[in-house]
Amino acid sequence: KPFPSDIKGKIALFCDVEKESVIMCKDAKSIYDVPLNLESENFHNVVTKKLSLPEKTNNIEAWKHFVNIIHNKEKPTLNIAVVGKYLKLSDSYISISEAIKHAGAANFCDVTIHWVDSERIESGDAKDFLENVSGILIPGGFGDRGIEGKIKAANYARVNNIPYFGLCLGMHVAVIEFARNVVGLKDAHSREFNEEVKYPVIDRMEDQKNIRKKGGTMRLGSYPCKVLKGSKLEAAYNADLVFERHRHRYEFNNDYKKQLEEYGLVFSGICPDNGLVEVIENREHPWFVACQFHPEFKSRPYLCHPLFDSFIRASKVSLTKA
Repeated sequence: KPFPSDIKGKIALFCDVEKESVIMCKDAKSIYDVPLNLESENFHNVVTKKLSLPEKTNNIEAWKHFVNIIHNKEKPTLNIAVVGKYLKLSDSYISISEAIKHAGAANFCDVTIHWVDSERIESGDAKDFLENVSGILIPGGFGDRGIEGKIKAANYARVNNIPYFGLCLGMHVAVIEFARNVVGLKDAHSREFNEEVKYPVIDRMEDQKNIRKKGGTMRLGSYPCKVLKGSKLEAAYNADLVFERHRHRYEFNNDYKKQLEEYGLVFSGICPDNGLVEVIENREHPWFVACQFHPEFKSRPYLCHPLFDSFIRASKVSLTKA
């Protein structure tokens, strides 16, 4: 709770510090209010003085604008489903939930995230979990637990024209679903989950196939992505080359690229270094985009990631139509 200035003097006396170095950090409505609260306490100047750095004028108007938007009560509410399997660990998808919030503010809407356990979808009807949402996001992950539920969620989004955003594993399940139900490759799967799969539309990367000791050997860090002209990817980025962060071991199997293209899958992002498929889109869908990389890692409060921005904007349109 806030306390009066004379209390600062008492704390300074008993702690043997200057009064200006007693910083009040009161409870805040959100974590994004904390920097503003600290600025009001002159925290920035205290720190620069202690470190013998020159004082600078803060330029945090964009941050203030973001905070004002997230606290605005007049925003429409948008329901987004995140279909995952690590839901019992609150921080498992923290980068994704925050990136969604950033994009919600950028599109002036209050996003309510509905956390959907993919294992529950496996034994039920996807409609029971997803019919009241305006967008569906499937995040990354490892292992086959809940994978068929994620595939059913991707199918529900595709068939019902609900905006779909797949991240890493979310791209893999979108490809598997498309190969099975549109192309007719009923046994399509990822070799991550089935070594003997008949149609491995997702396979190990070439440089991963002979690795036995796996620690620290995934494809990690920033890589280039060449953007297809006229794609939703280009519309989001407004650029023909972007760099995104990766964390994966399996990739789209280019042996199936031509076949899936013939049925309407668009490969809108390709790594120019090795031909790796970075982004897929569904040509027949209003907004169905999935990427191999992790855009959530680059989202910022007042500078949301272009793909999250585009996804939330499309979901907002979907809400209006509904």
